[in-house]
Amino acid sequence: MLELKNVSFQVSEESKEKGILKDVSFTLEDNKFVAITGPNGGGKSTLAKIIAGIEKPTSGQILLDGEDITNLSITERAKRGISYAFQQPVRFKGVTVLDLIRLASGKNLSAAGACEYLSEVGLCAKDYINREVNASLSGGEIKRIEIATVMARGTKISVFDEPEAGIDLWSFQNLIQVFEKMHDRLHGSILIISHQERILKTADEIVVIADGQVTGYGKKEEILPTLLGEDSAAECKYWQKGEK
Repeated sequence: MLELKNVSFQVSEESKEKGILKDVSFTLEDNKFVAITGPNGGGKSTLAKIIAGIEKPTSGQILLDGEDITNLSITERAKRGISYAFQQPVRFKGVTVLDLIRLASGKNLSAAGACEYLSEVGLCAKDYINREVNASLSGGEIKRIEIATVMARGTKISVFDEPEAGIDLWSFQNLIQVFEKMHDRLHGSILIISHQERILKTADEIVVIADGQVTGYGKKEEILPTLLGEDSAAECKYWQKGEK
């Protein structure tokens, strides 16, 4: 179980402190699929990075299964079972897809074993297994390979920052199925930052963040109507388009 208690994050801009997150608190229960949504610039991606350990909160606590991990590095959090998928995945010149999946799994997987993860994300394994994770791969390809590495890790908490960004419609439709399979098979918690209604409908719970604060939190049956109602329909379409 992951608990965030009064997490705040500030940055300095022109000698002034700007609050990106303000006293954010919520709990990610075991084996739950939770989506975080809200207007652009509201602090969602910053929150994901804080959970992963890429950023450190200015104040507040982060607890994992009762242990305070607030000051632990991204490496230490990874060892404790937190995976993170970037909105813009990192490329590794000289590293093959097979190398990357083996590294993620922590095992000396056979090529066939690694290919199973690629197949799960809709990639023809024989075309990708020996390719380098470099600029020759499209945004959609690198995104799906990154998701395959998260699946290979099989950690207790998997955090995805806008996984739909940069992929085509066919890939997005299959992406939903990938997350559903992950939720069913891995029995770990999934936390996704997303604007997409289909992902929100797949989640067990939804957290809404606007202006750095939690403005809604609960089961999707409770939160979705407030997002899709007449008063917020226009704003919700704005989120889904990912406009700035």
